[in-house]
Amino acid sequence: MSNNDILRSLRYTFDLNDFLMIEIFGFAGVEVDRPTVSNWLKKDEDEDFKPIYDKELAAFLNGFIILKRGKKDGQEPVNEKSLSNNLVLRKLKIALSLIDEDMLAMLKSVDFRLSKHELSAFFRNPKQSQYRDCKDQVLRNFLKGLQVKYRPN
Repeated sequence: MSNNDILRSLRYTFDLNDFLMIEIFGFAGVEVDRPTVSNWLKKDEDEDFKPIYDKELAAFLNGFIILKRGKKDGQEPVNEKSLSNNLVLRKLKIALSLIDEDMLAMLKSVDFRLSKHELSAFFRNPKQSQYRDCKDQVLRNFLKGLQVKYRPN
């Protein structure tokens, strides 16, 4: 799944306008302008389309955590240079204060079955033998489940 797809999905699900998205990036210490955000949200075929790289998407997700949960005392969040589906899933779980049962219910709402053990494997340390990579299919269905819950119409 491309970073642009993730950004478009979150924008639609939470009905974020350009100015709020700019503010979310700002929470994580990244300054962006409206044309940049607009180009990231365009369809891949559009001539003005620009890909959003991992560092910028990480900043958006960190800003989204701050928007939903408030600023944490102490140090600023570090925007990762590289993102995996596992990390995207973890950041969304944190931002929305989800527990495993919530996430499984969202996946079930879009007819995607996953056991609690399979889900917890996505959040383990990559060095552990039980760790599993989160595939695009899981992330895509989770984002659809978010839409069902947060934007049912």
